[in-house]
Amino acid sequence: AFAPDDDLEVALRGAAYANRTLILTVLNKAYAEEDGLLDLFLESLRRGDGTAEFIDHVLFVAVDRQAFQRCRSLRGVKCYLLRPVDGAGDDLSSEQLYMSDGFIRMMWRRIRFLGDVLKHGYSFIFTDLDVMWLRNPFPKLDIRDGEDLLISSDKFNGRPHDYAGNELNTGFFFAASNDRTVALFDEWHAARRVSAGMKEQDVLNRMARRGAFRRLGLRARVLDTARFSGFCQDSRDAAQVATVHANCCRTKRAKLADLRAVLRAARRLNTTTATEMRWPAHSECVKSWM
Repeated sequence: AFAPDDDLEVALRGAAYANRTLILTVLNKAYAEEDGLLDLFLESLRRGDGTAEFIDHVLFVAVDRQAFQRCRSLRGVKCYLLRPVDGAGDDLSSEQLYMSDGFIRMMWRRIRFLGDVLKHGYSFIFTDLDVMWLRNPFPKLDIRDGEDLLISSDKFNGRPHDYAGNELNTGFFFAASNDRTVALFDEWHAARRVSAGMKEQDVLNRMARRGAFRRLGLRARVLDTARFSGFCQDSRDAAQVATVHANCCRTKRAKLADLRAVLRAARRLNTTTATEMRWPAHSECVKSWM
């Protein structure tokens, strides 16, 4: 058991619902800049359909002091400073470009932290800051008793229990706290030692293809992009979408431009009687790879 004054325990308890479930996201200085992804994420929560109440239950986990200070300057937002474990020189405050060494280090640090949260006995939805919450995701998640992991995908093949055939995406997922998920996160984090140059998402996909979920007795489900959408595979029915992730996008600048367009389109859908909406073309994200 963890001491009640353990600083992580205090932070988790302060954000969690009575059932010990909360929402977690991770930010650094680059993501916390004014008019950046942190502000856009909060705007999506404040303006989304039935999402404003979630702000009280999000714990914003800062990986550097500048991000923590910016977070603390915002009203009604719960912040936690994740102290470095790999030495004080591990500065992750700048924009970590996709698949750079810093990006990979930051992703692994995140997995270690999320494993610690599970060990504290808290279940959570993890969301990247480049995931816009357009409406309450809980009804769309349809969390069932005994399910351990519900995870988004880049492209959904229609089979929610096909862990090898769906490309899992760690930018949005639900994990229940129990022995099976703790074992998964421990094994996942340990795999970094034999996965040089691989990001944690690719390692999880490799584990899934090799049968780790079944071996650990994990009850997992892949989420349909019709409800948990992203730039890799747009949902056909915008009215059903709970979240939109700026995946398949390389730079922060491109993500911001295209996510702002998504929020504008979602607002039009919410303020008119239209039942159909075309997502704007994610043109800046396409250009970010060129």
